[in-house]
Amino acid sequence: MSYVDGFVIAVPKAKIDAYKAMAKLGSEVWMEYGAVSYVECLADDVPYGEVTSFPRAVQATEDETVVFSWIVYKDKASRDEIMAKVMADPRLKQEDMPFDGKRMIFGGFAPFLEA
Repeated sequence: MSYVDGFVIAVPKAKIDAYKAMAKLGSEVWMEYGAVSYVECLADDVPYGEVTSFPRAVQATEDETVVFSWIVYKDKASRDEIMAKVMADPRLKQEDMPFDGKRMIFGGFAPFLEA
């Protein structure tokens, strides 16, 4: 069964274009190394909840939007191999990231149902 890495971040609205360029490059690199799919989504219908919500989770401010992303791999072993290559790839070394990485939520997930 496949394996999924998921990400939620807050991106300043003024840096959306820079983020999109970074995501495009990221998608090319991940797919080159064998990812099955790579998806990046901008918040569209994501209300600020009273207790929990995507904006609260990443401490998004009024001048930021939430980005929800995921990468699908054939399996966890493939993910581990691909991730090692991606992390070593010089094309992804950026000094000025278009978001605050300290507020990024990420993790690996083992699907239990695929339809």
